[in-house]
Amino acid sequence: MFEAAATTGASILILGLVGYSYTRYYKRNVLSKMENAFTPGDPVLELAAVGKEVPHAPHGNVPTPGTDDEGEYDRWIPREEQARINRIICGEEKGRYHLLLGEKGTGKSSMLIEAMSKIDGEGVAMLEAHADPEIFRIRLGRALDFEFHEDNIGALFSIRGPRDASALLDIERAFNKLEKVALRRRARVGRPLVLIVNQAHLIRDDEDGRDLIELIQQRAEQWAASNLATVIINSDKYWVYERLKHHATRMEVTQVSDLPKDRAMQALKNYRMKYWKEATPDSVLNEVYNKIGGRLTFLNRVAKSQDMIHKCDEICEMEKTWFLNNCGILGTEMDDDVMDQQKYASTAMVLALALHKRYEDMDKTYDDTIGHILPEIPLHQARYIMTRADFIRQHHDLSIFAIDRHAKVRADSVPMQRAFNQICSEPGFEKFLEATLDRIGDIESLGRTKELTFKDLWEGGKYKITSRDKKGNEVGVVEVETVTPPETDDDGADD
Repeated sequence: MFEAAATTGASILILGLVGYSYTRYYKRNVLSKMENAFTPGDPVLELAAVGKEVPHAPHGNVPTPGTDDEGEYDRWIPREEQARINRIICGEEKGRYHLLLGEKGTGKSSMLIEAMSKIDGEGVAMLEAHADPEIFRIRLGRALDFEFHEDNIGALFSIRGPRDASALLDIERAFNKLEKVALRRRARVGRPLVLIVNQAHLIRDDEDGRDLIELIQQRAEQWAASNLATVIINSDKYWVYERLKHHATRMEVTQVSDLPKDRAMQALKNYRMKYWKEATPDSVLNEVYNKIGGRLTFLNRVAKSQDMIHKCDEICEMEKTWFLNNCGILGTEMDDDVMDQQKYASTAMVLALALHKRYEDMDKTYDDTIGHILPEIPLHQARYIMTRADFIRQHHDLSIFAIDRHAKVRADSVPMQRAFNQICSEPGFEKFLEATLDRIGDIESLGRTKELTFKDLWEGGKYKITSRDKKGNEVGVVEVETVTPPETDDDGADD
């Protein structure tokens, strides 16, 4: 009995020691792996750099691909916001978290990757947001090298791991581990970690999405107050700013817009040198800018085309087609089944017409230095013009209208404003729009009108209504019958 008890006790003791040692080792290994995610040479930076066509190594003059001439040109055009982004990524600006806001294709992600490349990604982690919280959780774990205890084998030692829960709880656990790593780094390096959430507008504006954004913002506020980490949220849509504004105390908003004329022409010239190894005349560069403006994604697309002017016209036509496909109006011949869609489309046309009229009334729509000056309308006034407060959000999501941090509404791009001008200046457009609005009003009026028909009164039928007092005595009788209207003599009326 003593031998059996000793053997059992020793087995339990050894199992307990091994389990305890493994748990200590596992927790230390989790923090070590997460610290390794912030070391230089992050593969996430390599993948992002290749995808965005930004050189990974710090650069001064990038040689032309396919040539031996180093320093012939530098295709990267630094923006005014680039210096501040560099300071944020390097950890020189502390105590704040940041929201980058701007239309898609303006170069927000490229600026972040450029700043990361200068420090080789040291102390920085970046992830792409997603509408599904489960996928967001996986991407966060990949960026932080955190497995959410899925590789834990503590069950072999009868040690229970973290209970299974929702994706939001797993994200909270990842942030807890990140906070411990940030505390170690602050004591050792003195600079905060940087966590970049790219494309935050892809998070759905539903209950789960709002909870996720609130969780990120709570941690961002806490880390900014203690200088542990700097969170950068990159978004194309205004609703993310509206959501963060509710509880923001340490948030800084940076608006990223199209390039001004001089920088846009220089970017196009460098792109053209990269793709075609040719020096484009300034007259052609100026004509391209006049057509598509300073949107980097358009400039890059045009530079890859052999016939740049034709490509500009194609982009403008594509934007016009996109607008008409989503917001085309049908006039007085529309069926009542499409009234809801036509409400949505007509409000966009009304706002496009207002922007077109404001464009015509502006004293200056083009500056030789700045470039295009697009008309703007305050958000509250735009909702008043549209007579609806909810549709502007859907139009913004379709990249038809843009809303900046100052709640100013304008066309999403120069080609989109050109589409507004072309459509609204067509002969008879305003009458066609007015007819559409009248038709929508008539359909709504019919929907609010109720018709009551008494079939028994047809063909000489009658209704007899008798009223009695409380004793049952008849006190009144009312008869209802139809009366044939008198015939009118049209000839006599004419005479």
